[in-house]
Amino acid sequence: MNTVLSRANSLFAFSLSVMAALTFGCFITTAFKDRRVPVDIHVAKVMLKNVDDFTGPRERSDLGFITFDLSVDILFNTVFQTSNYYSPIFDWNVKQLFLYLSAEYATKSNALNQVVLWDKIVLRGENTKLNLRDMKSKYFFFDDGNGLRANKNITLTLSWNVVPNAGILPLVAGSGHVSLPFPESYETTKSY
Repeated sequence: MNTVLSRANSLFAFSLSVMAALTFGCFITTAFKDRRVPVDIHVAKVMLKNVDDFTGPRERSDLGFITFDLSVDILFNTVFQTSNYYSPIFDWNVKQLFLYLSAEYATKSNALNQVVLWDKIVLRGENTKLNLRDMKSKYFFFDDGNGLRANKNITLTLSWNVVPNAGILPLVAGSGHVSLPFPESYETTKSY
């Protein structure tokens, strides 16, 4: 009954149970942590063009260009600032952060449009103070029609995914956003 294989099987099953309990403990100790930090976004320049859309016959779509400044220190969560306690976002259950700047707006045809304009991966040990100036959007800001022209409420928000060692992948929005209007006329210049 107590052969080498049955003892090895028991030891392996017990080891897996202990590892599962430790992994769950790792997850539960950081699952309910508030990972928001203040974000400062400033838009320096907004430009709008009407370009050919090759998805339909003779269609034209809006293409927006945004130049922005971004300041954020993602190392410390300053929610406990009144008690001089800073909670680090990079704790022992965080591998990396995936940051992205998104634009949200409404048009006549869609109640909610979301477009990612810029992103960055921040690994553990890298510089977590971002002070970016005169950044251009990394990805095209296309609308599937003419919903950007004269749109008065386009909101830019910096958000991030926390990539943990164990557990769920939380989506965190920074505490701070900026709303801006787009111009009522199209640019005719060739360069951005």
